[in-house]
Amino acid sequence: MREVLQPSGWPRPKGYANGIAASGRMVFTAGVIGWNANEEFEHADLAGQFRQALLNTRAILTEGGAEPTDIVRMTCYVTDKREYLASRAAIGEAWREVLGKVFPCMAVVEVSGLVEDAARVEIETTAVVP
Repeated sequence: MREVLQPSGWPRPKGYANGIAASGRMVFTAGVIGWNANEEFEHADLAGQFRQALLNTRAILTEGGAEPTDIVRMTCYVTDKREYLASRAAIGEAWREVLGKVFPCMAVVEVSGLVEDAARVEIETTAVVP
């Protein structure tokens, strides 16, 4: 079961949900960064790494029996808020290509750095499989 929580009178958010209630088997990812399966960065920019991090996330969820539509929460850590804002169109395109029309609860947080020096983004995801 999955229910989007939209308080009466609140404007509908664009690209995310204010809240989701769900029941089922929970699948979690660790912090997923934008390198490939060989732990090599093919992209130096945030948009390219974001796309790869989404692909990596989808692969992990598939391994756990989850689909993108099962995602209920994501936290994205970015190293540069301005680059994130400037890359929203490319990130949105990658999102639609990799995950489809999925709008989980989300937070985007700017951090001073990530453990992998070349990483521009790290994403944690929670999915609930009905």
